Amino acid sequence: MNVQADLSRLVRELRERTGLTQEKFAAKLGVTYPTINRWENGRAKPSPLALKQIEDLARGLGERGKDLLQEFFPGEESGHGKRHEQRREPRLRI
Repeated sequence: MNVQADLSRLVRELRERTGLTQEKFAAKLGVTYPTINRWENGRAKPSPLALKQIEDLARGLGERGKDLLQEFFPGEESGHGKRHEQRREPRLRI
């Protein structure tokens, strides 16, 4: 499996589930529109800090984000208790 393609799919899927445009999604994450565009098109990947924000946003969706958390952040706790603070990339199943 291609990690870059998976990250692109994660970003696009999460953005679509929030119902936001790339511009509004970028503002929510504190990045620029071109950054979101590059992530979705596989030309760049989110930084560790951005991945944490993406994970937190998926958690905020509750049941609607649960499958994304299970797929892209497997082994993470359900948001209760300690989490790994210095995650570099989501743990993707291969």
